[in-house]
Amino acid sequence: MDLSALAARLAAHPSIRGKLQIADATRGLGLDAASPGAPGDDAAALPRADRGWDLLAGEGFMPQFVSDDPWFAGWCGVMVNLSDIAAMGGRATALLNAVWAPDAEQAAPLLAGLRDAARAYGVPIVGGHSNLGAPALNIAVSVTGRADRLISSFAARPGDALIAVIDHRGAYRPRFDNWCAALDAPHDRLQGDLALLPELAEAGLVDAGKDISQGGIVGTALMLAECSGCGFQIDIDAIPLPPGADLERWLRSFPSFGFLLSARPAQAAAIQARFKARDICAAVIGTAIDIPRIDLFDATQTVTFWDYRDQPYLGLTKDHAHA
Repeated sequence: MDLSALAARLAAHPSIRGKLQIADATRGLGLDAASPGAPGDDAAALPRADRGWDLLAGEGFMPQFVSDDPWFAGWCGVMVNLSDIAAMGGRATALLNAVWAPDAEQAAPLLAGLRDAARAYGVPIVGGHSNLGAPALNIAVSVTGRADRLISSFAARPGDALIAVIDHRGAYRPRFDNWCAALDAPHDRLQGDLALLPELAEAGLVDAGKDISQGGIVGTALMLAECSGCGFQIDIDAIPLPPGADLERWLRSFPSFGFLLSARPAQAAAIQARFKARDICAAVIGTAIDIPRIDLFDATQTVTFWDYRDQPYLGLTKDHAHA
């Protein structure tokens, strides 16, 4: 395998490069990682007066994705928001949505997907906004949650084990690099799987991580590294693949249940055991380093996928003790 060519193709892919737009938005709003809620994390974490944090997150979708598969887009509006809350070590409490459609008939599958996913995951939809006279179909969903202890994008440390946690019991959806392992799963399993993340945080096993987003494993590792002021060396031979999956596609795929956890090495086995008990793949795929880049390596070569010192990714800054 030509790792240099692989890294170059990944770095040029729209799923990876789309995250560069985050910097445009944060600059326009005058935000950085030191702003309230720590932009750059999976959800805004606001400290409570008593204990713990209130969590807030939201998601919008590409219009083409929504128009191609409106029911699944509605489902994803719930699913991805709940993953953001779990990635922070939290439990979701409520969902709100905004729906645009030309009429009620075209809105129906979108609303059905929202309803079905909210029931599956056991989180109520408590309101939102609707416009049934819009020129096109689209959706945005927000979520609230709570956490007693946080899993943060800003807490990875050099020397950590990088653990990829992905539910392989699924398949790709047509046209997009979305690996879905949720639609046929029992509802109690979906809810119990997400509960693993706050349980790990509360047990003191994990304090750093991120849910695997549209940037896939490599893009998410890059965001986690830049937020934390470290880097990662990723062993591509250590990345488990579902049957029939292609490595390059898998590295940029967005799984329905997928997280990167950066954990102290002594905790890695205990973390993996928790996921194994629920038939979820959790593999150590790399190590955090004190260099601001993501490297990919195998038995014969090491190449740099992205150096965020030369090309910032999220464009957020924060002081780090080890940077």
